[in-house]
Amino acid sequence: MDQPSPQQQQQDHAVEEVGEALEMLSTSAFTTPRVARDDGDKFALKGKRAGRGVVQSGLTHECGVFGAIATGEWPTQVDVAQVICLGLVALQHRGQESAGIVTSEGNCAKNFNVHKGMGMINNIFTDESMKKLKGNLGIGHTRYSTSAASEEVNCQPFVVHTAHGVIAVAHNGELVNCDSLRRDVLSRGVGLSTHSDSELITQALCLNPPDGEDNGPDWPARIKHLMQLAPLSYSLVIMLKDKIYGVRDPYGNRPLCIGKIVPLSIGSYRQEKVEKLAADGWVISSESCGFLSIGARYVREVLPGEIVELTRDGIKTIDVVECPENRRHAFCIFEYVYFARSDSIFEGQMVYSVRLQCGRQLAREAFVDADIVSSVPESGTAAAHGYARETGLHFAEVLCKNRYVGRTFIQPSTRLRQLGVAKKFGALSENVSGKRLTLIDDSIVRGNTIGPIIKLLRDAGAVEVHIRIASPPLLYPCYMGINIPTREELIGNKLNPEELAKYVGADSLAYLSVEGLKKAVQLNMDKSSEDKAGHCTACLTGDYPGGLPEDLECSRLKKVFLPLLLALKLKMSIVLPILLTIIKLISLKGLIAGLMALKFSIFTFLKDLFNKKQERVTTAYITSAQPVNAEIVHQDWHRNGQASPQELAYGAYNPYATLQ
Repeated sequence: MDQPSPQQQQQDHAVEEVGEALEMLSTSAFTTPRVARDDGDKFALKGKRAGRGVVQSGLTHECGVFGAIATGEWPTQVDVAQVICLGLVALQHRGQESAGIVTSEGNCAKNFNVHKGMGMINNIFTDESMKKLKGNLGIGHTRYSTSAASEEVNCQPFVVHTAHGVIAVAHNGELVNCDSLRRDVLSRGVGLSTHSDSELITQALCLNPPDGEDNGPDWPARIKHLMQLAPLSYSLVIMLKDKIYGVRDPYGNRPLCIGKIVPLSIGSYRQEKVEKLAADGWVISSESCGFLSIGARYVREVLPGEIVELTRDGIKTIDVVECPENRRHAFCIFEYVYFARSDSIFEGQMVYSVRLQCGRQLAREAFVDADIVSSVPESGTAAAHGYARETGLHFAEVLCKNRYVGRTFIQPSTRLRQLGVAKKFGALSENVSGKRLTLIDDSIVRGNTIGPIIKLLRDAGAVEVHIRIASPPLLYPCYMGINIPTREELIGNKLNPEELAKYVGADSLAYLSVEGLKKAVQLNMDKSSEDKAGHCTACLTGDYPGGLPEDLECSRLKKVFLPLLLALKLKMSIVLPILLTIIKLISLKGLIAGLMALKFSIFTFLKDLFNKKQERVTTAYITSAQPVNAEIVHQDWHRNGQASPQELAYGAYNPYATLQ
């Protein structure tokens, strides 16, 4: 077979370089799933999202934020720090890595009282630390990392000292355009000490708004400017010296609600409307589930795009930022399915009632004859009750849960998660033995935990085990504050329901459809804002409300540049390296490589001119009547990395030989 020509070799080398550059722009963090999908490379993880699932555990809650402020005269009789701590305990299911509380006495703009740490809330806030958190207002945060490492430096709330006083910020969510915002902040000379989105938000709030400020900082204008720069995804509580701002992103993707702290003697007035009750203070939280335990009553949700101000005089709306391009709202539908506590209220309805309806809808779509219906406690219990009521089958508990074992999703490795199942559940053999069982769970992520549970039930005597999942299969990662890391870890991308049933040892397995989930959620939803109401189903359908994050858009350049390069057929030695340089310059990481490539392209161009001149001289010399030493001629060509004309003619040149 003929050896490739020098020109072809140069082209092949250039193609390899182009491939490397394109690979920089579209590095995939997952392997090809068993069920082939054409859009797989579009969802590769890059930048700060690269490595998800390698270090972190997968499907986990994002974070929880909480704020409280006392009304009336200060100092107050309300123990604000204790209220915040109890509020965070109620939000512990949203994050178990770290927590923090920041309080203010309301009279000093220079210092806040701060205590933060790693671990569970009850271990972080001791009697000694709580005594130091004196104040009339404060905010708190419980965290599970989604965009930065699990380290104490990333604990929230973040506190920043500015020329106008100190500011504290707690954030739930994840910015989809954090890279551009980070560049903007850094370009203004602001330093960042972590990779956390939350610190980035805090520092961005310290920047002057475009219209400028008169007589001191205009914090609402700064917040509104931030919301215009970053439309997704966050709920924020921002504390100044004597007030708290609550902020929800324009899409309403992350939850945030307001409650009223009522007097302890309110017991005889429980039937009164909350608007008529006196207020000892106000609270703002990711969920309403902790309100009753701290003596507060649910008032309302913070609207999508709303900036609400909490002061000692009450609450008021400062502004409402509309969705970009008049798009519909996109509240995370998985808050209903998995994340929120059952007694929380979203969109005018309790989460428990939605899960109950999901079970009813699941029974309509995927009924299977069985003796009893049960659930994987406790996340699937409400849906199991709905399924049983719809089918008329008897509900019975079949699994006994050890309540002193942490949730398995929080553990960092597959092996530990699988071991966690064994110590987490026991089987009630009297309810199981000899029975055909329909087992309801809220979701399947990797399929690691459901298999051991099925084996446990079969060992206890179950004749048949049919699995029904009260949500659609998870297929796509989330970039808005929920750690669904890579598509390769999602079992729904690898196995269809029939294959998955065989894999986990079930007799059958079926999911609730996406339309069925939407129907269950919308059945009793508050219809006051129905014209713009909507839900984010990105993890189920791949339809992201704000589009793909900016650091994923680069992967699409591969589809643009590759056909262009092929069309040019790589013949022009100067055009190709320039295109290569452009591709590399798109990535900040490729800036230096791009400049070096440009320098190399100029050098190559000049070298080609020299080689062409030498070729003309040597050809004339070889074809002259004078005798020549062919070996010397060949060596001259080899030193330039090319074959001599004679070798090209007879196919004798070996481009990979090393000339000593």
